[in-house]
Amino acid sequence: MPESRIPPRLRGPRGRPLRVAHLTTVDMSLHLLLATELKVDLEAGFETYGISAPGPYVPQLEAIGVRHEPLHALTRAWEPRADAAAARELLAVLSRIRPDVLHTHNPKTGVLGRVLGRLARVPVVVNTCHGLWAQAHDPLAKRAFVLGAEAFAARFSHAELYQNGEDRRTLARAVPARRSRVVGNGVDLTRFATDPGERARTRAALRAELGVGPDELLVGGVGRRVAEKGIGEYAEAARALAGKARFVWIGPDDPDKPDAHGAESGVAFLGPRGDMPAVYAALDVFVLPSYREGFSRSAMEAAAGGLPMVLSDIRGCREIGTHDEHLLLAPPGDARALTSALDRLLTEPGLRERLGAAARRRATAQFDQRAVAAVSLATYAAVARAKGLPWTVG
Repeated sequence: MPESRIPPRLRGPRGRPLRVAHLTTVDMSLHLLLATELKVDLEAGFETYGISAPGPYVPQLEAIGVRHEPLHALTRAWEPRADAAAARELLAVLSRIRPDVLHTHNPKTGVLGRVLGRLARVPVVVNTCHGLWAQAHDPLAKRAFVLGAEAFAARFSHAELYQNGEDRRTLARAVPARRSRVVGNGVDLTRFATDPGERARTRAALRAELGVGPDELLVGGVGRRVAEKGIGEYAEAARALAGKARFVWIGPDDPDKPDAHGAESGVAFLGPRGDMPAVYAALDVFVLPSYREGFSRSAMEAAAGGLPMVLSDIRGCREIGTHDEHLLLAPPGDARALTSALDRLLTEPGLRERLGAAARRRATAQFDQRAVAAVSLATYAAVARAKGLPWTVG
């Protein structure tokens, strides 16, 4: 697989701009997970498309120059009738825009896109695995379905990119090493590069908005409001630690998911916010007790913000750092262990300072999303060379 650098400026046949399309289930993923990668594609001179179900983030995508193609029938859950309709829509879009590269993301669209991309004769089909959607504790039937679907779909791609090594090893028998690579994950580090004075002002303003006093500790988690994020265990810990800190959760509702989570005492649910650097600046401790992560973006952002963290001891969180060096880890689904870890951070200011500083150093060294985007571009070029496609440099 290619080196992780941005390749020379690539052009399509006869020097025309390459058309690159990223496929996700919802527009939120295009905006929140892939914005930097989309910007790098645009900077490389590509005609850049985002394909997903339509939603509120489309205007923000179009504002940066991405051409959005809606799949109106696409849903996040597997629904055979809707999936068939979405497949027809996707084939029609691919036939019309004729991308040189189809880059698929998310579990469902990763499967549909890889298969249909090859059927539509897209020259380069690449998939990024953002985390296998089955865990060791899941029922055997679910694990068999997930791994079988991934192994089947991987036969249709030209390259497979993994955000963590555990997922790559899990699928190693189905995906040859020569066309797979662990690329990690990253965030836009420039969003967190504020000077200390500005950060202090931002912190004070948001804490005042939330009614949090200057001497109070504020603990927060970030993610969709679903049970698999560990919100139930977080609420238990918040109730056990009442009086030691204030507890909040930031993120959108996800009513289409079967594990959509309702209200919980002890935690203030703030909904989605567009000022996440300010949110991280306002927090004293970050927590993510999730059951499943590909490579946690919110934890990377918290690390970039220099926050001490308690994360689940799962793949996708372990990659953020080492226990007791960069962060604390607690078993998923274990409210007592989560409470104990949070209590350590709330009662040991020296530990908070040490872990926060270490997390910031690791984020600066390891979590630059532009480096991840560079691997994608280099992968497209490597596949094109291997296939003898008439792409040019210039």
